[in-house]
Amino acid sequence: MAIQDIYPTALRLLGRPVLVVGGGPVATRRAKGLLDAGARVTVVAPVASAALTELADAGLLTWERRAYVSSDVDGVWFVQTATGTPAVDSQVAADAEAQRVWCVNASDHEASAAWTPAVAVVDDVQIAVNAGGDPRRAMALRDAVATALETGDLPLRRRRKSGASAGSANGSVALVGGGPGDTGLITVRGRRLLGQADVVVADRLGPRGLLNELAPDVRIIEVGKTPGHHPVPQAEINRILVAEALAGNRVVRLKGGDPYVLGRGGEEAEYCRQHGVEVEVVSGVTSAISVPAAAGIPVTHRGLAKGFSVVTGHEELSEVPARPDHTVVLLMGVSQLRQSAAALAGAGLPLGTPVGIVENGYLPNQRVTIGTLGSIADQAEATGVANPAVIVIGDVVRVSPFAPSHFKIADYSTTAPNSPRVPAPNTPVLTP
Repeated sequence: MAIQDIYPTALRLLGRPVLVVGGGPVATRRAKGLLDAGARVTVVAPVASAALTELADAGLLTWERRAYVSSDVDGVWFVQTATGTPAVDSQVAADAEAQRVWCVNASDHEASAAWTPAVAVVDDVQIAVNAGGDPRRAMALRDAVATALETGDLPLRRRRKSGASAGSANGSVALVGGGPGDTGLITVRGRRLLGQADVVVADRLGPRGLLNELAPDVRIIEVGKTPGHHPVPQAEINRILVAEALAGNRVVRLKGGDPYVLGRGGEEAEYCRQHGVEVEVVSGVTSAISVPAAAGIPVTHRGLAKGFSVVTGHEELSEVPARPDHTVVLLMGVSQLRQSAAALAGAGLPLGTPVGIVENGYLPNQRVTIGTLGSIADQAEATGVANPAVIVIGDVVRVSPFAPSHFKIADYSTTAPNSPRVPAPNTPVLTP
């Protein structure tokens, strides 16, 4: 039998009698699959596996403890024979053929009237793969397709509403953290939900490249904000999410970073729940940690910093520890960098404390500017630093490969951790 001779279809066996001949591992797997399909399963075998015995003892299937006879195929809709004895399997297949009943013969796939594909289920999608009678090849292909669906590389979006979904007007909302902007840094769950969306409510700083991969009929609603300019107010964003979900759509709110880290995700989730809309929150790779990492700056590092604070740069600076060994991460802080630096200096942070600014983290136009608390505002103005940018203040900046050599006053690796480095002659002293 060649693959071209196969007519792919799916059998609806709910409540219908089927026959499994054999009691070994293959018969056990096939019996379980038939039970999952809702069939009424009868197993004929002198002996059976422990798993089949348990199913029979639980009343989930009928086990006839004897050898096969031709009359066993009478009145059944489907037959699976897997005795491990070719002669018996051939007889079962011949009897089924005479009765015009489809039979899978595990002993001889070429002579089998039907093949059982390798199957996987992702959400309500069932994947079935036939591979020329090669079960391991079929399983490998099945797993690859299932993984692509799980990760969102293949579209899992519903195109036709049926069953329970057709009777319900409500859709759903997913608040998806897209990470710092690189399309490869969204989570698997986030990518999958994006591929299922009917409507995407998009921020300016999310992984914008993924929007180009959406189906043409997916609606994209732009609600992006820039510092000091919010063309779509938060109240209107909340209203859009609920209105689209109540219209029966799967809505993805695609946000940059993490929706619960200075992203107003909590407000949006609460508004959806208040209006009876199902909401899921998918954490993202927050830019507060990931963007510094793009410049080789850890927010904590042994011997340099054991903790960090994340603030917007507009307030709360008086409440964070003003020490070089406590990292301060400023988000949306470019416009008030000079005031922020002055506030930290006024709280006692030394002017020589290293500061790093990472613009457009992980993107092709990423740029890193490194200075000190006393110099960074002038440097930023001179080079035209602009949002989106993350500002890191603290001794951890010394670890960055972009830091000047005179910033590296110790060994920050695990080879000789934090042992003082011997400066080269004429090495400049770290000053504001």
